[in-house]
Amino acid sequence: MALGAARKIHTTVQAGGKIEVRAPDLPLGQAVEVTVRLADGPHNGRRPIVEILAECPGGLLFRASDEVDAYMNDERDSWER
Repeated sequence: MALGAARKIHTTVQAGGKIEVRAPDLPLGQAVEVTVRLADGPHNGRRPIVEILAECPGGLLFRASDEVDAYMNDERDSWER
């Protein structure tokens, strides 16, 4: 990344006001400047459920609806055995 170049990273304020930024492609030990501003749009203190679940131990069990369907079908099949 060139000197003076900017990048936009979206993150969520966590408990205790903690903000985590990950940029593994930046050089180790490089000084950076971080500016924080509230994202556009009302949040009213509410967060999407997917965001909340992603913070739980193990994260999200399913990534897509077809994975849920396959799991449910396997469960139903096990009831009939």
